[in-house]
Amino acid sequence: MRQTLLLVCLTITLVAAIPKPNKTSRVKDEPLSSHQHYENEEHNPDYDHEAFLGEEAKTFDQLSPEESKERLGKIVDKIDRDLDGKITKEELKSWIQYTQRRYILEDVDRQWKAHNPNNKDSVTWEEYKKMVYGFMDDMEPSELESNAEEGFSYKDMIRRDQRRWGIADTNGDHALDKEEFTNFLHPEDAPHMKEIVVVETMEDIDKDKNGFISLEEYIGDMYRGVKHEDEPDWVRNEREQFQNYRDKNKDGHLDPDEVKQWIIPPDFDHSEAEAKHLIQESDADADGQLTKEEIINKYDVFVGSQATDFGEALNRHDEF
Repeated sequence: MRQTLLLVCLTITLVAAIPKPNKTSRVKDEPLSSHQHYENEEHNPDYDHEAFLGEEAKTFDQLSPEESKERLGKIVDKIDRDLDGKITKEELKSWIQYTQRRYILEDVDRQWKAHNPNNKDSVTWEEYKKMVYGFMDDMEPSELESNAEEGFSYKDMIRRDQRRWGIADTNGDHALDKEEFTNFLHPEDAPHMKEIVVVETMEDIDKDKNGFISLEEYIGDMYRGVKHEDEPDWVRNEREQFQNYRDKNKDGHLDPDEVKQWIIPPDFDHSEAEAKHLIQESDADADGQLTKEEIINKYDVFVGSQATDFGEALNRHDEF
């Protein structure tokens, strides 16, 4: 729940043929799963399943253990890039990164086609603006300034998109090629875009515009409480996270540096940590690598009662 509410809202959400803009475009360096890895000090296998299977994971309860193992075996063949019969930590890490990025690549492909129907090498800002914000041509000036119900301004949205566009335009030609367009849509994955992630997060959450995020603003961004109802446990946990971990200097609010450490935590590689964990759980001969047999024997660690769309992926001959 908590991670879902904190996940990135993309600048564009593809709806019908041409997307309309979202009011927020915050990104966050999330763990590999919407599940907690440990709950009440107990290991939660659903975290591992989602981390290994990625965004394409679906419930798989209808499959028998034999069917689960057969599908997992096909995935293992794809992970073994050098075909030596061993899955190394790096190969497993690469696979986890691939599954986590796959939804991004598919999203970029959809939006690139939508914004670039003639398949040109690049898309200009004016082309993008016309396609996404062209509906505003018929709006009254007052409508452009604010939307009381939604709490955003179309003019602010254009300003934010244009600012992010300029940062993504690394060669300064006022157009984005597909790689630059990817960084525009998903700035969390591009080192040179991460500062704008922090700026946009501050703009979204800092409602009183004092340059800091208070505890009330932090909680309010995730949870709209109902009067006379107790807060859910996850909200109380977030209050503790803010007070004990997010607010490093204990001054009662988050400054931009603290926000950066929150949404782009340094020096922690979720994919590598998960790869190590999966190997530790499955490496029967303790040689630091996994065979297909070791993985299949521990299939419940990797897929459990969940499966994946990778059956469809294999039929489509997706490359990894």
